[in-house]
Amino acid sequence: MIKKNETQNTELIFGIHPIVELLKAKRRKLRIIYTTKPTPKAWDQIAPLLPKAIQIQYVDREVLHKLAQSTDHQGVVAYASPFIIRTKFFEPAKTPFLLLLDGIQDPRNLGAIIRSAYCTKVDGIIIVKKGGTGLTPAALKAAAGLAEYLDIYIAPSASAALLQLKTAGYHIYLAVLEKGENALGVNYQDPCCMVIGSEGSGISPEIRKGGTLITLPQRRADISYNASVAAGILLFTIATRLKKI
Repeated sequence: MIKKNETQNTELIFGIHPIVELLKAKRRKLRIIYTTKPTPKAWDQIAPLLPKAIQIQYVDREVLHKLAQSTDHQGVVAYASPFIIRTKFFEPAKTPFLLLLDGIQDPRNLGAIIRSAYCTKVDGIIIVKKGGTGLTPAALKAAAGLAEYLDIYIAPSASAALLQLKTAGYHIYLAVLEKGENALGVNYQDPCCMVIGSEGSGISPEIRKGGTLITLPQRRADISYNASVAAGILLFTIATRLKKI
């Protein structure tokens, strides 16, 4: 049913919003799309955006489950040309507001953070290979397709990324659970990069001294915000203080 040449050199993507935004962004091409018959209600959002030559394959819903390895596909699964990863590091003059993700492991958290980054006008995101998840179909789904508009750079480690950031002249703000300055009272400066650590262990010990530690006020010291929630609050705080939104 699915021929190898149809999906060769492509990446899986599923869900209404990821596919809609991919088509709107026009940064990469949709190669083939699978859906059910009758089509899902939200198909009307996708259909007008599809290229005339696109292959549409109608399959059973169980086939979509298998393709996506998830039931969260909303009745649409597709293959597209690979996500375009930025190869050149960021420049403060062109991209003054960055986000470094140090070991985010849950694809849904990664996607939610990417979504917040887009909404708060972050110019670019740095993801590290060491200890973190990549741009999986689940992450792109959680990002509601908004990753398609962002420049994403992959660094080998948080330490390597921090060195590049400091060399370029970025001010670094590292989100920590405690012993940081109150994030609401910090005098943020451009160009800047906010760092969010992993869900379990937080920011890597080797980079904790690489910038200003900031902490969100909360009810008790023994609990914490979810990583994606903390990222959203902090990005909004910095963006409004620096008048980016």
